[in-house]
Amino acid sequence: MNLSRLFDSKPYRIGIALSGGGIKGLCHAGVLKALEEQGIKPDIISGVSSGSVVGALYADGYTPDEIAVLFEDMRLRDMTKLRIPKGGFFKIDIFEHFLAETLRAKTFEELNIPLRVVATNLDKGVSTVFTEGKLIAPIVASCSVPVLFNPKVINGVNYVDGGVLRNFPVSTIRTDCEKVIGINASPMVADDYKTSIINIALRSYHFMFKANILHDKELCDLLIEPLDMGNYETFSVDKGREIFELGYQSARQILASRFDSQDI
Repeated sequence: MNLSRLFDSKPYRIGIALSGGGIKGLCHAGVLKALEEQGIKPDIISGVSSGSVVGALYADGYTPDEIAVLFEDMRLRDMTKLRIPKGGFFKIDIFEHFLAETLRAKTFEELNIPLRVVATNLDKGVSTVFTEGKLIAPIVASCSVPVLFNPKVINGVNYVDGGVLRNFPVSTIRTDCEKVIGINASPMVADDYKTSIINIALRSYHFMFKANILHDKELCDLLIEPLDMGNYETFSVDKGREIFELGYQSARQILASRFDSQDI
């Protein structure tokens, strides 16, 4: 017996980390479909913002195609309500209700695959990883983009989008996994943009993301980063099917040309 191998063994063989990115997170579902076709399924998932939503649905037993259908006809106005600005311009209650109605699991422990959800503790300015207990509130917190949405209060603490400090949560599972596949739905592209309040806020937000994902990208055994994602805006909800297909096709090409799935 190789004793060094025994002591080096990790709790999980394959981990998948899913970045934030708004509706661009649907590319995660497309990538998961391509991975499944190669016989690759995660033993643990880490997600932030939209990545936490896709990760939770997948861990709850939804197929990638079913996830795509769930979001196909979604509109921002369908999931939110405009509010008099206090902590954010929009209420996120409808989205929270959607998660509660859609997710069969109500706690982390009920999921089929272990899930880690990253949010930002706004009160202390630190990244927080949720792994147990109630499931819905941490996901909502992870998706609560500052300025747009009010912080989510959990146990008296204000939480906002996990992407503020960690938009690509590879490090949250790296030490526990033999192999980590990272899917980044938010590659930085300095394209044209509209000078509205929301677009300026989101663009500034994306520049901040660029800095906090660099280290995590280096931690991946396999990085899948569909570059054409930069052509889509965070809330291009009418492009959901295109985004799903882009993730699927990009992953198929990467798996075919750069990676031997038997290595995982």
